[in-house]
Amino acid sequence: MDNKHTTELSGRIQRLEPSATLLMSAKVRELKAQGVDVISLSLGETDFFTPDVIKAAAKKAIDDNYSFYSPVAGYPELKKAVCHKFKRDNNLTYEPSQIVVSTGAKNSIYNVMQVLVDAGDEVLIPAPYWVSYVEIVKLAEGTPVVMPTSIKTNYKITPEQLEKAITPRTKAIIYSSPSNPTGAVYTREELKALAAVFARHPHVFIISDEIYEHINFTAEGHTSIAEFPEVYPQTIVVNGLAKAYAMTGWRIGFIGAAQWIAKACENLQGQVTSGTNSVAQIAAVTALMADPKEIVKPMVGTFAARRELVLKGLSEIPGLKTDTPYGAFYAFPDISAYKGKSFGDVKINNSDDLCLYLLSEAHVGLVAGSSFGNDNCIRLSYAASEDTLREALRRIKEALAKLK
Repeated sequence: MDNKHTTELSGRIQRLEPSATLLMSAKVRELKAQGVDVISLSLGETDFFTPDVIKAAAKKAIDDNYSFYSPVAGYPELKKAVCHKFKRDNNLTYEPSQIVVSTGAKNSIYNVMQVLVDAGDEVLIPAPYWVSYVEIVKLAEGTPVVMPTSIKTNYKITPEQLEKAITPRTKAIIYSSPSNPTGAVYTREELKALAAVFARHPHVFIISDEIYEHINFTAEGHTSIAEFPEVYPQTIVVNGLAKAYAMTGWRIGFIGAAQWIAKACENLQGQVTSGTNSVAQIAAVTALMADPKEIVKPMVGTFAARRELVLKGLSEIPGLKTDTPYGAFYAFPDISAYKGKSFGDVKINNSDDLCLYLLSEAHVGLVAGSSFGNDNCIRLSYAASEDTLREALRRIKEALAKLK
């Protein structure tokens, strides 16, 4: 930031931390522009292309002249498709009036936080958490209340921990399952136990980020906490097409929520972004109406194989401890054994130091765990080819061996 003009900027933007994943991605691009052979495992973006059937729908939408402003909350046909998806995949009943389509799931989360949270309201955030949760709460003038977890609990909160964290000032909780960054997945029984706690505290809204829903390696599959009737009214389900449908750049997210919450989000969106990209919306109808087994399952099988490759490779690196991820496409190894070690003039004091060292020495871009609420870890995305992952793991192992 240009220090000369810092005092002219709002306090809001001065307090805002930049996205760590996007910062690392920018550093990787800078090095690549200089001709350095860098492997980036920093972004949550698959290396798959958007399926042809979805691209064909977008091309047809252009030919059909979907080039005008779209309705603020989404085209009626897309909202109906979202309702269909919720019923088919989650056994959740929503009406189109309960759906708001936004420019990505991040936009959806921002909208929800803005319409529910006031200054002084507490928002519970289990850690490790996705990098933007805390900052989005701060932008709403809320107070983030971080709930630490550890590898011992598979990075999941317990009902007892939740009960202790709730106060009269608690307005909401936000979490993801499958989790970014850990890959942790809450089982149906675990969510049922958490739902029982929330049901005793109906003033607490549950913002359930389910963007990685289909990238799930468990036999049980995905459960949405909104499936439990006792907490359905207080739950806002956030989802989108970026991850499972390989549509990161299309920017389509959506919520299912109580009608009054959806209406508030629509009102806010009408003053900020207006309706989401018209062509992308029409393509999204085709994506959501298609059979997930045909479009998503082949990708999930590939991710499962990559997960095994990465877990094996990390297990062969001395000092690293890795919990088994059961969803998403990330590994979150504990690197605390390397804290305090050095190579030349470089000393590793924290996860940021280690990521910068690996970028410089191994030319591998990763994201520091400090940005996810756990400085003992780093995040590695295995949304890359097996050959790329093998080379990245080789470089990481070689670079870490130099630290003494």
